[in-house]
Amino acid sequence: MERILVTYHLSAPAGAPQSALAARAESIAVEQSIEMPLSAVREQRVLDDYVGRVESVTPLAPGLHCVKIALSAGTLCDDPGQLMNMLFGNTSLQPDVELVDVELGPAVMAAFPGPRFGIAGLRQLTGASGRTLTCSALKPQGSSPARLAAIARSLALAGIDIIKDDHGIADQAYAPFAERVKAVQAAVAGANRETGGRTLYAPSLSGGPSRLAAQAAVLRDEGAGLALIAPMIVGLPAFAELVATLGVPVLAHPALGGAARIAPPLLIGRLFRLFGADAVIYPNHGGRFSYTPQTCRDIAAAARGAWGHVRPALPVPAGGMSLERVPEMLDFYGKDTALLIGGGLLAAKDALQDRARDFVTAVARAI
Repeated sequence: MERILVTYHLSAPAGAPQSALAARAESIAVEQSIEMPLSAVREQRVLDDYVGRVESVTPLAPGLHCVKIALSAGTLCDDPGQLMNMLFGNTSLQPDVELVDVELGPAVMAAFPGPRFGIAGLRQLTGASGRTLTCSALKPQGSSPARLAAIARSLALAGIDIIKDDHGIADQAYAPFAERVKAVQAAVAGANRETGGRTLYAPSLSGGPSRLAAQAAVLRDEGAGLALIAPMIVGLPAFAELVATLGVPVLAHPALGGAARIAPPLLIGRLFRLFGADAVIYPNHGGRFSYTPQTCRDIAAAARGAWGHVRPALPVPAGGMSLERVPEMLDFYGKDTALLIGGGLLAAKDALQDRARDFVTAVARAI
């Protein structure tokens, strides 16, 4: 039976005997497969085919070890939730383990189509051929639909490729979803007609299944070209189902992605992509978050690297970025990226359009 190879990092007291490490690794393998004592299993085929197997336990640093476990693909199905459950469900409750990576076999990979548009599709829709894309956000919380639409118009007139809602703007009384999307999309469409541009607007979808379905209908009716969804907020199965029916590219937001001990390159770069994200937003190094340059480099590589039939997703570094850092970020990430600057542009207030145009020019100059 096909197996998937899962990599964990295991913390243990420095100098722990190999026998104790082996036993702990075995307990993870059992917990993430059949979740019961092996002595209680009656059928040999369960022991042969479904019990997790420890492949290796190797030291990484004092008190830290790499554990590789082969899990049966037979315990999975075409559901992101079940995949996450078998990768890290119960073990995520044990504080000495971090989920780091997974190698999926052909049968498992075939169950997940990945991005419907990916980098190439986003380039085609925005007309951003051969260059880094530009992205900005509508903020702050408490703004009315009219105010958010005015911001979006300025950004679109400046030539920003992608304008997204701030992920915290949902369906609040001050900016109800349907009213906000109608106003902002009309502003973006009007600016596009004036400039001949192809700016896309990504409303933030949130809530339970019925609310998500209603918001998806509004998005389609108003002609918004993208959607912003936080997979860990709405739930990974709901995210994958929504992606499959929206008909527009999806930007995945990383909110709540740090609540579990899952390595960011795996969760944000690979799994969000596997479950259908066309672009993945993540905290860039040097901003208001603590990701290292190597973590950011690894997320970008996981998002756009070759991976079977799964299309590359667009990395979108963000989080406290400034216009002054554009040359550095372009050098760091290369052209298959979208740079997201939100507050750094909005701080210009009445000069927002000029500041946003400077952003577009800085990216174009780097071609």
